[in-house]
Amino acid sequence: MAMSQPREIAPGATYLITRRIMRRHLLLRPDAVINQLLIYALAISARRYGVHVHALCAMSTHLHLIVTDVKGVLPRFLQFYHRIVALGTKVIRAWEGPVWDHEAPSVVRLLTPAAVVEKIAYVLANPVAAGLVRHAREWPGAKVDVGELGLGALSATRPSAYLDPENPHWPEEVTLPLSLPPVIEHNAEGFRQQVAAELERHEAQAHAQMQQLGRRFLGAERASKISPYERATSLEALRERNPTFAVGREQGDAWRIAGAAVRAFRASYRAALERWRAGVRSVLFPAGTWWMHTFHGASVTGVVSAI
Repeated sequence: MAMSQPREIAPGATYLITRRIMRRHLLLRPDAVINQLLIYALAISARRYGVHVHALCAMSTHLHLIVTDVKGVLPRFLQFYHRIVALGTKVIRAWEGPVWDHEAPSVVRLLTPAAVVEKIAYVLANPVAAGLVRHAREWPGAKVDVGELGLGALSATRPSAYLDPENPHWPEEVTLPLSLPPVIEHNAEGFRQQVAAELERHEAQAHAQMQQLGRRFLGAERASKISPYERATSLEALRERNPTFAVGREQGDAWRIAGAAVRAFRASYRAALERWRAGVRSVLFPAGTWWMHTFHGASVTGVVSAI
């Protein structure tokens, strides 16, 4: 029987996370209520699991986040955040079916400063690349602007939909500080300038493509008024690959080294799993093993079990 590839969950790792809406419905169409839900739920979830948030862009059909998983609990964070967003969206939109696509979230580990810069710019440029607004700053959805990277904060009051105001877990107002990614050391302004330059490159490419196709940008106002029950009709390439990591352009041997590390982790994990299935409960799984440790109490290299 085929099995999914094991994923290393490493404390302190930075990730690009993407989650898509079922059948590309526009359920996250930008409006005040959905923006409030997305930001409030993100702030609550990040505080609960010690996750640092760097960038965010909520498109109508999918959601992008760039975060650092300080404690190595990314699956818990994603489960909690995506659940709140899904249940809140079902109430807000009076939606009876599933909210999220049946595919698991895309989780890409960003291993170099170049990868962080490129992926943050990619996230912020999404509304422009989709032909919705001419500049990323014009997008009315929940997002982070370049000037806010490592400086700003996202704030929201508790949504009236779904969340019980009598429950102390849901405070009336929350604020989420935006932190710098840990690979960006002592050069915050330079980092923001690099992201701005990369974002400008993305925008210029989108402008040229729209001109070539003879199309006009939809505009923020029209994007906010589309029915959330419609579906995106633009062509979208099938997801043939599900990348595990990114190193950025022109990074020498970084991709080869990272690929070798992934293969080594998977080989070590599978060897340990075979012994576990054979009844050897004393086997050590490689560092970064999360599921087997969390749900089965398996021992992990370098981790003192409290289970």
